[in-house]
Amino acid sequence: MRFKFLLLAAAVAAALPLAAQANTFRWSRSVDISSWDIHTQNVGVNNTMHGAVYDTLVEYNSKTFKPEPSLATEWKLVKPTQLRLTLRKGVKFSDGSEFTADDAKFSLERAKAKSSNFAVYTQGIDRVEKIDAYTIDIHSELPNPVLVNQLTELRIMSKAWAEKNKSVEPKDIKNKDETYAHRNALGTGPYQLKQWTPDQRVVLEPNPNWWGKGKYPTNLTEIVYTPIKADATRTAALLSGEVDFVIDPSLQDLARIKQTPNLKVLEGPEYRTIFLGMDQFREELPGSDVKGKNPLKDQRVRKALYQAIDIQSIQRVVMRGLAQPTGALIANQVNGWTKKADVRYPFDAKASQKLLADAGYPNGFEVDFACSAGRYINDEQLCQAITSQWAKVGVKAKLRSLPFATYFPMIQRNEASIYLLGWGVPTFDAFYSLQSLVRSPGAGGDGNFNLGRFSDPQMDALIERVKKETDTATRNNLIEQALIKEHELVTHIPLYNQVIPWAATKKVDVIHRADNRIDWRYLRVTTP
Repeated sequence: MRFKFLLLAAAVAAALPLAAQANTFRWSRSVDISSWDIHTQNVGVNNTMHGAVYDTLVEYNSKTFKPEPSLATEWKLVKPTQLRLTLRKGVKFSDGSEFTADDAKFSLERAKAKSSNFAVYTQGIDRVEKIDAYTIDIHSELPNPVLVNQLTELRIMSKAWAEKNKSVEPKDIKNKDETYAHRNALGTGPYQLKQWTPDQRVVLEPNPNWWGKGKYPTNLTEIVYTPIKADATRTAALLSGEVDFVIDPSLQDLARIKQTPNLKVLEGPEYRTIFLGMDQFREELPGSDVKGKNPLKDQRVRKALYQAIDIQSIQRVVMRGLAQPTGALIANQVNGWTKKADVRYPFDAKASQKLLADAGYPNGFEVDFACSAGRYINDEQLCQAITSQWAKVGVKAKLRSLPFATYFPMIQRNEASIYLLGWGVPTFDAFYSLQSLVRSPGAGGDGNFNLGRFSDPQMDALIERVKKETDTATRNNLIEQALIKEHELVTHIPLYNQVIPWAATKKVDVIHRADNRIDWRYLRVTTP
């Protein structure tokens, strides 16, 4: 009897891990997150993962992308410059502490800190007032037509936890100093952080106190994230069953994945535009053979670089059709986009050479070109193709590719002459892009990703008018004017809007989103 009991106990013990992991979601992408601090770096990789652990006051509906309640159950304009939000009662952080207006007020103010990368979302938040334990008012000097949309990116942290752990200020991503919130997390979302080993593994487990339990269908018992840089290795992990989902599958492997019986591919256009930025600030470019001046300050040079790029070839060969060539800095899902503003300069090598000669560079010049490695679909191959095309008109780009973790802090320190960047628009409004990318760097999120430090007073004035205007027709007309002016000045070189494929096993039930993020509330894994 004792022997039979031991056998039974052993069988039960062996079965427990399998049962516990029946709804494990194992997924991968090419890069790891850079921090667990929700306000330190505004990049999609971080924001996607943070969304599993931290809630926002307002969330987007994954199908319509209309704002819907999350930690705030309702909101209304008391007056054009005062937004009142009623907070959800009974919400607890994963440690069991209660969520109140103090946490909401603290988090919105924390996002405005100097070391935060989220000031672009706090534009229009001049003062947060606590009305009672479950009501806050957001006051602004001017009406802000996209304030509610901005709230979808401002995640909520426990004030008491941040104070206890000396994390009141966000970590500054540009330096190596760390706070407790950099490696640890406490939120009200569906999952909680169990383990993070940078560049190796992130493990999440269900938040036992999640307010949405029973309201939303997610059924995961564990989330295991493994960053896998190499495309072939990522695909092999999916094919072998080591991972259930890859958010950035290799384009050359899509046909094979589609032909595999237990796998599926979900595709759709993203709201992200891939473009090149250029240093238009320094008087002399580091590492260039041009001394005493900066060629990129000349609009003719910027246009020459633009017209030397064969975007159709890149779409066909590098991107294998999964790209929409664009002449604008915003995708067509974004408010303010118009066909009139989305016109490319044609690929014309001879015109490019003439522009370079007219600018005083008949033999071209050398220039630094920085590229991310594995952040965007085929980004290294894209940069290699552009380097080759520029060489044909005499521009010798010295290409350097860096991994995500070091690339973004580097370009944010303005250490690249020409750089690749992909820009999504979480507010789905063009002002977000114009303010961040085109406006002169300043306070309140102005020019926070204008890393080439382009500056034009007339453009600044136009963007300021967009910021203040509340009449929709007038505002959209101003946006069109700004986009057309940006095209004429060649502040950036727009390339294409990404079309994103996701690859998964058929047991994964996930909603494909235009912002390339997982909606953790609806993610399900079904077992055969």
